[in-house]
Amino acid sequence: MTELIPAPRSVVAGSGEVRLTAHSRIHAGTGTEGVGHWLRTVLRQATGLPLREGRELDATEPDGIGLRLDPGLGPEAYRLVSDRGGVLVEGGSAAGVFLGAQTLRQLLGPDAFRRAPLRRDRVWTVPHVTVEDGPRFRWRGLMLDVARHFLPKEGVLRYLDLMAAHKLNVLHFHLTDDQGWRIEIQRYPKLTEVGSWRARTKIGHRASPLWDDTPHGGHYTQDDIREIVAYAAERHISVVPEIDVPGHSQAAIAAYPELGNSDVVDTASLTVWDTWGINPNVLAPTDDTVRFYEGVLEEVLELFPADAAPFSPFVHIGGDECLKDQWRASDTAQKQISNLGLADEEALQGWFIGHFNTWLAARGRRLIGWDEILEGGLAPGAAVSSWRGYAGGVAAARAGHDVVMCPEQQVYLDHRQDAGPDEPVPIGYVRTLEDVYRFEPVPSELTPEETARVLGTQANVWTEVMENQDRVDYQTFPRLAALAEVAWSALPAPAERDFADFERRMTAHYRRLDALGVAYRPPTGPLPWQRRPGVLGRPIDGPPPNR
Repeated sequence: MTELIPAPRSVVAGSGEVRLTAHSRIHAGTGTEGVGHWLRTVLRQATGLPLREGRELDATEPDGIGLRLDPGLGPEAYRLVSDRGGVLVEGGSAAGVFLGAQTLRQLLGPDAFRRAPLRRDRVWTVPHVTVEDGPRFRWRGLMLDVARHFLPKEGVLRYLDLMAAHKLNVLHFHLTDDQGWRIEIQRYPKLTEVGSWRARTKIGHRASPLWDDTPHGGHYTQDDIREIVAYAAERHISVVPEIDVPGHSQAAIAAYPELGNSDVVDTASLTVWDTWGINPNVLAPTDDTVRFYEGVLEEVLELFPADAAPFSPFVHIGGDECLKDQWRASDTAQKQISNLGLADEEALQGWFIGHFNTWLAARGRRLIGWDEILEGGLAPGAAVSSWRGYAGGVAAARAGHDVVMCPEQQVYLDHRQDAGPDEPVPIGYVRTLEDVYRFEPVPSELTPEETARVLGTQANVWTEVMENQDRVDYQTFPRLAALAEVAWSALPAPAERDFADFERRMTAHYRRLDALGVAYRPPTGPLPWQRRPGVLGRPIDGPPPNR
């Protein structure tokens, strides 16, 4: 009963239990019908019990489950009471009730996460307990990179379920990059006809001599995207799409060469990039390029409606790692700098980002980008994903911008989990489960007013060296469970956190992950088939830089 993850704010244990039977019913009060449908579906699958629609909880139904709103609770806060009257989950909104239902599922035991009952004679019980809970941060996210290695739609839906099970509520969906364009844009069909696949793929780090000569590709149709967004909304998850500009754009340039700096390079000869790193082929900073991406974003906004979930108004435009060498050499770019009265190439990127900030704001949306977008000046209303350590987040908060803290040194889950030689494709710093658990999203130097600008945090899963779902699972779990607790729970300062207790609770949580079919990294190290001997990584010696 005390093995809940993430850790709740308050748990008061009782002395009995509620037993679910073939007569048990689920009653979903007004405003919670969607949660009731979800809970009835997953529990019917796992238990085999009919769990029909019931009445309000009363003494005649002591084995039932009730769901209802309590406007006195915060939007994502919930109260779960299991006693002689049955189980009652109340939330400040449907989202709060849904989050409470996730706790109920954990209280039923790991087998409640399976898709079919293991035994028909299983007795299902909920201990008598009162759980009162609510999140520390509003933004509790996972950035999933499907551009470097495509994850089919079913895999994305699966990850939404895994996020929901961990009380995460934002999927940052990295849809475009040099190595692939993954979203159908009907106005520009070549983005997927040409830009969604590459002829071969580098295996391991870009210094590796190994190649996979099998063409790699895939994209989501517009109906796929609508399904993903709707599936997420049913789980009270916001999907924030990322369309990367002006760097990380070779796939788009390969499809439409006029988007590149054609007066500097032969853009017509470019193909979708087959290796990793920072690419010099960036978008031409022209009015025509801007119009093209306005067309892209018009369709993106239709596919990702602003009212789907709380953070749905956000659109991520990347803005990171844009090399300026081609702009410096381009007469077209230099003329644009002159015509706009800008100081230099950094200001030119600021113009590019600023245009889309204004364009999105005019349509009721909010721009968010990686912390490089601060460098050219950033208009009010835009938000920042702080990835290069804490400094960008500190600067953004002090300038009045909202911030999502996701520093590479702490929460990039493509980084290796151990220094041992068996770790598959060792990338970056060693970031253990304990390291992630001790991550603190709020820099200590922020004032209370600046701290309020920290929307929350997310883990970033870049997939250069994750060629399939099992590799994504291995890098993501169990560390995502630690990040989920950091994002949700009111934890003490990092040095004072009880990691031993978290490890104890993870013992039960591994069984939940097993039931969900997650190919996580075992605490004892990779299994034989999870190792990848001979594939070169990019280990970084020494500790990560301080913020």
